[in-house]
Amino acid sequence: MKFDLFRLLPELYQLLLVLGLFVQTCAGREQQREAGWVPAAAGFGLLVGLASVILPDGAATEFFWGAYRVDALSQFFKLAIAMGFFVAVLNGWRKGPLDDDKRADYLFFLALSAWGLMLLASSVELITAYVALEVSSYSLFAVVPLRAKERSAAEAGIKYILFGAAATAISLYGLSYVIAGQHTTYIAELATRTWSFEATPLACIGLALFLCGFFYKLALFPFHFWAPDVYDGASNETAAFVATLPKLGAVVILVRMAALITPGLEVTTFIALLGALSMTVGNLAALAQTDLKRILGYSSVAHAGYVTLGLVAGTAQGLAAATFYSLVYVVMNLTCFWAICRVSGDGRNLKLADLDGLARRSPALALVLLVAAFALVGLPPTGGFTGKLYLLSAAWDRGYNWLVIVAALNTAISIYYYLNMVRHAYTHEPDGAPAVAAHPCSLAMGGLLAASVLLLGVAPGSIFDLALTASKALLP
Repeated sequence: MKFDLFRLLPELYQLLLVLGLFVQTCAGREQQREAGWVPAAAGFGLLVGLASVILPDGAATEFFWGAYRVDALSQFFKLAIAMGFFVAVLNGWRKGPLDDDKRADYLFFLALSAWGLMLLASSVELITAYVALEVSSYSLFAVVPLRAKERSAAEAGIKYILFGAAATAISLYGLSYVIAGQHTTYIAELATRTWSFEATPLACIGLALFLCGFFYKLALFPFHFWAPDVYDGASNETAAFVATLPKLGAVVILVRMAALITPGLEVTTFIALLGALSMTVGNLAALAQTDLKRILGYSSVAHAGYVTLGLVAGTAQGLAAATFYSLVYVVMNLTCFWAICRVSGDGRNLKLADLDGLARRSPALALVLLVAAFALVGLPPTGGFTGKLYLLSAAWDRGYNWLVIVAALNTAISIYYYLNMVRHAYTHEPDGAPAVAAHPCSLAMGGLLAASVLLLGVAPGSIFDLALTASKALLP
């Protein structure tokens, strides 16, 4: 085994960042306040992730007896995770519900979760993937309840832990069935096995159960019940992290596992049915919400359903579409949460009415929110439109045309509650609401995120080509 450290730079650098924050958390409270190096370090981590995508020759490298694989797909997701972590650090750096002397602890847990997600991106063996998933989850169990002694935060933390424990138990139970039915846990070897229910019923049941742990992270129906309550109970900054980065870890494993199945198999149809239900339940439930984070919680359930379009397509284009859309989802959600965190200066949850007159109180933030809402709907020229176009095109004429139609109808349903946010911001009177005090640097970062959403819609070619190249390598 050739151990090339350069191929492991993103996760090694993230581990160093985790260790640095751990040392800082062991210091006194006064020293914990002096964590000004973290945003710069996270920004440098983004550059490291970019270098890991651009500089290598593209050849895949395996470590630890084939259980850990560094390839184009893993590096793509590590870059996306590094980007999301950088934005999450900047978002959590502002004065929020946490005391300054606890900020190092908070950032330590976020960094540890991001490191676990990077490990998950390269895991090509089921037990390794499960361990990486737990590493990324445990730290979030600690940060979700951190919200200035609010009962809703404690409730959110308990629900997140209990649902996570149940999903983990189901996933482990399914893994035992996969091992019993196929006698291996390596994804490359599983790809050579038969996955029809008639030939290997035990393995098919086990695969469906094992994927439940990742459906939970993705908030796919019926593993979505935690999402609205956790988003609502957690602080705005924590909800922004929980709503975005863990989805990347779930998608990368689902994309690798989707290479095992083809259209028409029972497992594929099972995923398609869950996707259709997830889109429909998520969008219909979001229509009745007035709390912005609950709206985005049910929105994430619907978007999880859209991702299944690429997973069931059974082609490199489908897997690339799911990969590209996961990146778009993270960027447009971070953009939306960035605006929400700035409008909510005191850290409270926002209602739709709190957006009234935002275009007058803070035109820049209103514009950022508008771009994010348009992208979440899937309107051109945003990345949301391009991502959904890739997904719908990949799934069409692959035996799941009905799923494409369901997705199109659900996109129409989602127009109401997404554009309702824009309507409140631009057409309602402020009714004495104070002006939003946002730092110019915050407005600039919001503008950069909004520009990224537009860039992914106007010029998606290079990013999608990276995802397509990575996906082609997964298929035989």
